[in-house]
Amino acid sequence: MVTEQVGRGFDDGDVMRADSLAREIFTGVANKWALLIINVLGERTLRFTALRTEVEGISHKMLAQTLRGLERDGVVRRTVYAEVPPRVDYRLTEAGAALRDTVNGMCAWTRRYMDEIEAARRRFDA
Repeated sequence: MVTEQVGRGFDDGDVMRADSLAREIFTGVANKWALLIINVLGERTLRFTALRTEVEGISHKMLAQTLRGLERDGVVRRTVYAEVPPRVDYRLTEAGAALRDTVNGMCAWTRRYMDEIEAARRRFDA
């Protein structure tokens, strides 16, 4: 018996498929901490401590973990300087800056519909 294999059989860019690369990437960048970090970085370069100060409520561990994921996905660039004490800066890459436009749109949507969402929550919870 001969088995013929034709391609992968699915689109790796299909976010609806559980086993797609797109879903994996989407999961990494579409969480509250990643969105807040992307928004805070904006067009600036910040050090770890400055990021932690600006992203209120994030733990040291969660900030480090989220930054590593964003760096892995090419959203954040980490620059380490050979200084004593060590200095590490973070900034958005071109892909990160493009993603920030989407994050800004989500922030604008939230501000625009906040009253309606609050009212809907009150009705739902009643």
